[in-house]
Amino acid sequence: MQIKLTLLLFFLFLSVKAQVERVEPPFWWSDMNQAELQIMFYGKNIAEHDIVVAKDMIVKNVIKTENPNYIFLTLETEGLQPGEYKIDFRKNGKIAFSENYEFKTRRENSAERKGFDATDAIYLIMPDRFANGDPGNDSHPDVTEKANRELPGGRHGGDIQGIIDNLDYLNDLGVTAIWNTPMLEDNDPAYSYHTYAQSDVYRIDPRYGTNEDYKRLASEMHNRDMKLIMDYVTNHWGAEHWMIKDLPSYDWINQFPGYENSNYRMTTQYDPHVAHIDLKYCVDGWFVRTMPDLNQQNPLVLNYLTQNAIWWIEYADLDGFRVDTYSYNDKEGIAQWTKSIMDEYPYFNIVGEVWMHDQAQISYWQKDSPIGAIQSYNSNLPSVMDFTLHDAIMVMFDQEEASWDQGMIKAYENFVNDFLYPDIDNLLVFAGNHDTNRINEQFDNDLEKYKLAMTLVLTTRGIPQLYYGDEIGMRGDKGKGDGDIRRDFPGGWEGDEIDAFEQTGRNEMHDSYHSFTRTLLNYRKNAEVLHFGKLLQYIPEDNVYVYFRYNDDARIMVVLNNSPQSRELDLARYAEGLGGAVSGREILSSEEISLDEKLMIDGKTPMVIELK
Repeated sequence: MQIKLTLLLFFLFLSVKAQVERVEPPFWWSDMNQAELQIMFYGKNIAEHDIVVAKDMIVKNVIKTENPNYIFLTLETEGLQPGEYKIDFRKNGKIAFSENYEFKTRRENSAERKGFDATDAIYLIMPDRFANGDPGNDSHPDVTEKANRELPGGRHGGDIQGIIDNLDYLNDLGVTAIWNTPMLEDNDPAYSYHTYAQSDVYRIDPRYGTNEDYKRLASEMHNRDMKLIMDYVTNHWGAEHWMIKDLPSYDWINQFPGYENSNYRMTTQYDPHVAHIDLKYCVDGWFVRTMPDLNQQNPLVLNYLTQNAIWWIEYADLDGFRVDTYSYNDKEGIAQWTKSIMDEYPYFNIVGEVWMHDQAQISYWQKDSPIGAIQSYNSNLPSVMDFTLHDAIMVMFDQEEASWDQGMIKAYENFVNDFLYPDIDNLLVFAGNHDTNRINEQFDNDLEKYKLAMTLVLTTRGIPQLYYGDEIGMRGDKGKGDGDIRRDFPGGWEGDEIDAFEQTGRNEMHDSYHSFTRTLLNYRKNAEVLHFGKLLQYIPEDNVYVYFRYNDDARIMVVLNNSPQSRELDLARYAEGLGGAVSGREILSSEEISLDEKLMIDGKTPMVIELK
């Protein structure tokens, strides 16, 4: 009888403890700059309880939503010491169960961490398609979709260990930062490899590894003086997110009621003549049916997203965010989210995806924009992506006959509009990414066009970004689906016929792309003038574009001959840029160049000349 009673009490104890199914954030840090923390407790009918905290803790408020399975507890944390603190859940005046909540000690100088900037060259990786370092996690019992490398849109098995295994390859290439597309759990039954439809934002997808593995990736990168950038999604979650399946409140997501798709017209965000319904469908409409749109106007949602972002920075020791679909968010909410992070980490960096085709419209979203100021708006977002330069790159190197608006004039006119941006050094410049056609597909594996495009990306103002595999000539046609532009990196899987991670494994084509990219990247790594030097450009003539990067200590002349014919430049025209230099070293060929009167350049050729 006594044994049965003991077992009964034991199982009753377990059932009571199960009252709290989730606590988020799972822990915090005691010496954060922000003085409040909102803890979410989730469990069956948990809101029936009152909360009593340890005497050292100060409760600011307790919020219970219409869903009785949630309690949001806000604590004042200023002066709170590291350690575990008891939180009691009481019902009818009696303690029903308790939870211990831990406050940890921050890393030394954590708040002063320096984010990515123009000294960096960023390498964009889709983790599922880069390298499979641990075949044991290709499928996992906690998530639905299993590995099938035969499916272009399936899980292929790339993971965190695969990235760690190839950090030396990237370091040798000249890369200084990595932006991975999202790694948080995505439990969609299909196409989950891109991981933008997240189902748990406090957990690394187990097919990539564990939270500790992600933390280890950052540590391994920092050991090599490299930076880790997380792809963060504020606009939406996946339909399989556990909170979407049991919403804290009706207005946690945007509803019409239920689902309506976005009209994708981001211009409604600042159109002075906009119809309210059009703005609503842009901002509140769902990106796709499987990605419910989060309501950043709800303070609980905004605070949850803010704390989650800060938690990952602190936990994994991150160096930056790339924010997906930035301009689809509620613009006041996302501005507050951004400001909260930058207030906590003043030297951090965040780049937002603002996929628009007009410099004024992109500039609107950069911090302290003169365009945004017209409407008294400031996003607080340090960096935006230069999509107009990408647009130009995708067409101008195929335009071998220059005209008033064709050829290299497109590059020149792009930079003419730099006056619209408050910080041109903090623009992300790129030839392609995981959503665009592969640059080498666009150029039909024309190495000379690739050299012209990448010379521009790696020597102009801003922060350059490469897409994985471009440096070995990888192709992919977006017309065949996203899976084709996200092919597996050759050599990332055991048994691959070609191993492009190793020099001995690269074929002649791979090596020609790689050696060029490696030379220019490693030169850029130590060329301060290419990081923050001023830009001086000349109107292109005969489809030849010339510009200079310069500061008080150095000058670099860049010549891009987009014509198939050789050209002779009269250097008298470029006297201002040359600054009296009569010779230089051409970086790509290591040749000494005379700059006294004329300069010959072959057709479809770039030159990067370090002036003496």
